[in-house]
Amino acid sequence: MAIVVLSPGILTSVQDGGRQGYQQYGVSPSGPMDLHAFRTANILAGNDPDEAGLEMTVMGAELTFTAPVLVAITGADMGATLNGKRVAMYRALSVQAGDILKFGFAMKGCRTYLAVRGGIGVEPVMGSRATMLGKNFGGFKGRKLQKDDRLEIRPCTEALAHPETYFAEAEMVPEGVRTLRVIMGPQEDRFTQKGIHTFLNSEYTVGQDFDRQGYRLEGEKIEHTTDSNIISDGVVTGSIQVPGTGLPIVMTAERATVGGYTKIATVITADLPLIGQCKAGDRIRFQEVSVETAQELLSQEADRLEALRRQVEDPTHLPPANTPAPQEAAAPAVEHEYEYTRDVTISINGKSYEVTIQKWKQEQQ
Repeated sequence: MAIVVLSPGILTSVQDGGRQGYQQYGVSPSGPMDLHAFRTANILAGNDPDEAGLEMTVMGAELTFTAPVLVAITGADMGATLNGKRVAMYRALSVQAGDILKFGFAMKGCRTYLAVRGGIGVEPVMGSRATMLGKNFGGFKGRKLQKDDRLEIRPCTEALAHPETYFAEAEMVPEGVRTLRVIMGPQEDRFTQKGIHTFLNSEYTVGQDFDRQGYRLEGEKIEHTTDSNIISDGVVTGSIQVPGTGLPIVMTAERATVGGYTKIATVITADLPLIGQCKAGDRIRFQEVSVETAQELLSQEADRLEALRRQVEDPTHLPPANTPAPQEAAAPAVEHEYEYTRDVTISINGKSYEVTIQKWKQEQQ
């Protein structure tokens, strides 16, 4: 039982909940950029929240399956189709042997997640199946997926008793300016009051240089008291470094574990999915919160996931009467009828990609 890659998209990789416990050896956690969407997909597929699945960036993959399996799709809407018909996100979907699941371009957001019942069966490295792309290990051969790759699916001992209850309200990727809540420091004292005011009261734009290691932002320069260099110390996911340019860099899933630039603040864990769904041109603001607020928001996220798990396992949690079958819920009346088709060049981390954007007609969404 396997997934076969017909087309890999721009950047598709195997991820799980992350590689914990190895940062003292210089190994960052990796894992999904949007942990919220990733864990939701796994719960809707009947998996442990941190089971290995696929992360697709900007433009998704085209996949086929060698055996029947349940899958779930969350995160950015890439207009997924099953055998040419639109499929619904945020619910368990049944696919059969030979079916083709195809993803397009993310019109909103950046990353889409595919969970498959049982999980992706790659060998763990340091206790995790997450791909560390920057260091070429973990996941599938330590790299992004390529055409004709074959991903084994781990077998399940039990089938879902009532897969029709495994659905949740679809979540829209935020538009407009995203507000990222932060805890100030640890080198807050290395910035002037003017610099701190600039940081907390300016709007920044994601530049072309963004990837799983970090996001370089463009906007108002943040003023240091002296210079930007420190004796290297620990970096965590969400650390906001400000080098000599005065422009912030938000460190993400594959960031280094130590760094020698001043860190003005850290994005709280609950808001990391927001930066994970940003791409070039998206706008960001920062808002200071307390440690206690950050802890409460993280606790609320854990409660949300547990509530979702209990909800989908409840046989009384059924879709409204007359709801079409999941794979038909969003199917267009006419296959492959688009509002427009457009060829564009996009840049990710300095690399250019030629892609075709196709948008479904409004009445078919």
